[in-house]
Amino acid sequence: MIKRDIYLQKIIDRMDNGMIKVITGIRRCGKSYLLFEIFYNYLLEHNIPSSHIITLQFDDRLNIQYRNPDELCNFIHSKITDSQKYYILLDEVQLVSNFEEVLISFLHIKNVDIYVTGSNAKFLSSDIITEFRGRGDQIHLSPLSFKEFFDACQLGYEDAWNEYSMFGGMPYLLMCKTDEQKISYLNNLFAETYIKDIVNKNNLKNIDVLEDILNIISSSIGSLTNPNKLSNTFKSIKNQTVAPNTINQYLEYCVDSFLIRKAYRYDVKGRKYIDTPLKYYFSDIGLRNARIGFRQQEESHIMENIIYNELVIRGYNVDVGVVIVSEKNENNNYVRKQLEVDFVCNLGYERYYIQSALNIDNIEKREQEERPLFNINDSFRKVIIVKNNIKKWKDDNGVLFLGIKEFLLNPDSLKA
Repeated sequence: MIKRDIYLQKIIDRMDNGMIKVITGIRRCGKSYLLFEIFYNYLLEHNIPSSHIITLQFDDRLNIQYRNPDELCNFIHSKITDSQKYYILLDEVQLVSNFEEVLISFLHIKNVDIYVTGSNAKFLSSDIITEFRGRGDQIHLSPLSFKEFFDACQLGYEDAWNEYSMFGGMPYLLMCKTDEQKISYLNNLFAETYIKDIVNKNNLKNIDVLEDILNIISSSIGSLTNPNKLSNTFKSIKNQTVAPNTINQYLEYCVDSFLIRKAYRYDVKGRKYIDTPLKYYFSDIGLRNARIGFRQQEESHIMENIIYNELVIRGYNVDVGVVIVSEKNENNNYVRKQLEVDFVCNLGYERYYIQSALNIDNIEKREQEERPLFNINDSFRKVIIVKNNIKKWKDDNGVLFLGIKEFLLNPDSLKA
């Protein structure tokens, strides 16, 4: 049993809110399992009779007749025989013709609560919620976090970390017994599912450009970039002219499909966003590694991507911090410099400034990581996460140091 407690709680918090709960996320991240195993069992455990849980999976050949909207409406209405609450769980709902109208019509039934998943190009898009004209409530599902993976994999911490940082958190990988199977699965997902989804949804003609952009982004996670820089890369390396606007559009397609995420730069002192350059991270580190043939296994960049994803899963809005300082140079003249904070994380009134570092085993490295934090003049918590399994501690300046293990396995590690 894979536990997805964060997402189950998000569903619970939205129960009976009068909206259509739409479970979105990259293909194969576990949307159907969340709804039809975890949430279904939750309902049973909380005394909802199975007769009041209406489930349909439209990719099942036995249910093909219910892809017809009128047949579906008749079926749902026939199942509602009293005034008690009914829970409607629908999988692959995009296979139903005019599914948006059908789902909205169900909202006119006073004693139903509706939950749906889908996996076509429309559902694999950040704008799906607009299809329901203000009647939809999105719950976005990510691949397994490290803790979810660790709790399910039955490995010790070190082996689990090595496995996760190489192959990532797509749930099916827990069923694969060999590295060869895992590599094949991830490669097929990329080639046969994700690329095709992006191409088909956006009617792309130049697939090679999309492939090359993904290769470049995969090779430079955690690095600042922008369309102009990528355009110059095409010219210098491939002797090919690709307009920055085209590159930007292709990147947005990848973001819109939940394959990659982008982190904007935020001027901490000026309290404003800097449009470009920005950083891109993969929603799953295993997909990133598969994209580049499991080469370029730079621990620092992989760890940074995993921390970023964990912060997003915990609900934070995550930016890249920029701290502008004035310092004297060798000529005793003041010059402006930009110092980088890996992550500026916001959730309501909470804010954290976080640095990711493989180690701080000498004073120079520690000062390098602390320097941007010391130039931030506010009272929000400053944190340095290191790969070493260190004991959590604070220095005299209030900077919190903790190991990646503590951070990933303890959801409250930043707050304590």
